Amino acid sequence: VVMNYAEAGSPNNPALLLIPGQTESWWGYEKAMAWLAKDFHVFAVDLRGQGRSSWTPGRYTLDNMGNDLVRFISVVVQRPVISSGCSSGGLLSAWLSAFALPGQLRGAVWEDPPFFASETRPLVGQSIKQAIGPLFRLNSVYLGDQWRVGDWEGLRKAAASDPSPFLRMLPLPPAPPQNLREYDPEWGRAFWEGTVAASCPHETLLAQVKVPVLFTHHARRVIPETGNLLGALSDLQAAKVRELVTAAGAPIEYVSL
Repeated sequence: VVMNYAEAGSPNNPALLLIPGQTESWWGYEKAMAWLAKDFHVFAVDLRGQGRSSWTPGRYTLDNMGNDLVRFISVVVQRPVISSGCSSGGLLSAWLSAFALPGQLRGAVWEDPPFFASETRPLVGQSIKQAIGPLFRLNSVYLGDQWRVGDWEGLRKAAASDPSPFLRMLPLPPAPPQNLREYDPEWGRAFWEGTVAASCPHETLLAQVKVPVLFTHHARRVIPETGNLLGALSDLQAAKVRELVTAAGAPIEYVSL
């Protein structure tokens, strides 16, 4: 993979690695980098399949993307970092917390990561099919892997009539925004079909965390009538995350926002 990244701040400051969420690139951190650069040497990456990094059909897994970041820290940053990731990027910040090379990670921030709720057969709580998954399914049908279909209007019509409560909350714009044009929809299909975490179930990852963690949990709601989850993960799933990390012996601070 060829990885694109942005950099800000002085090398004399502690190193900070920012990992964007699904459908984003380093642009999602552009404004924050200006503030963070006062205190950190900031690196923000485009993950494979997003932004200006290369697309890698058939190779979107937590292990592949996590190892991309291991190599990035080794080759580009060349010193220990604090990792901070949002959403799917939070899963990868957690992956580094468990599987980075010894000495690469000083600590980690997990910003609203979809633990368990982005799996097809989660250990606890809702699966991806009861959360954001229906959007990924429609993207796969109407946009296609590597945008081979590209039927945006068909996607809008299908999303407007889909029974998923998540889709009813997020009307799609008349034209695809730039961040989606720079996103390989196969990413979402890998989550919908479960291949992204097939070699790394979340409970396996969480049981091996080795560094101090700040875990932030943002807006969420479970619809009583259907059990559908609006948000990244439920309170039940967040509790299981804390239980597994604590059992692994790693310090974890949980903040509900």
